[in-house]
Amino acid sequence: MATDANQGTWLTQEAYDRLKDELDELVANRPLMAAEINARREEGDLKENGGYHAARDEQGKQEGRIRQLEDLLRNAKVGEAKDSDEIQIGTVVTIAFDGDPDDTEKFLLGSREIAATTDLTVYSPDSALGAAILGHKIGETVVYKTPKEIEISVKIVEAEKFLG
Repeated sequence: MATDANQGTWLTQEAYDRLKDELDELVANRPLMAAEINARREEGDLKENGGYHAARDEQGKQEGRIRQLEDLLRNAKVGEAKDSDEIQIGTVVTIAFDGDPDDTEKFLLGSREIAATTDLTVYSPDSALGAAILGHKIGETVVYKTPKEIEISVKIVEAEKFLG
């Protein structure tokens, strides 16, 4: 099974560019953050200096995001989704819930990082539903268990590559 963890995260060029811009902005902001910390440090006793501690916390969050983005972009698989008969990462899928063919859901099978580039709901291939349908074809019915151990049966009604 192709998952984000072992084969990189699939991203459209638009999503990659957006994340790269975010990374560049965070890196460029490092000197400003250091200056803010230094300014707060000079305000006095560090034990009771809320501004200093808030600035340090913010710096930690930004550094964490920088590391996350660097790793994500280093391992990203950028490009268009591939045409295939099987459901794969980058496929827009419509499913019907068993017992009610009118109860359908349409979503993109991909990473949460791509969610900002589409109005579609995005399911990870590592989610219960995503893992269940990965590799299956239109017309097939699959059963998966929710995190609360409830079995749900869905039929794959439509599938098309994500065009961004």
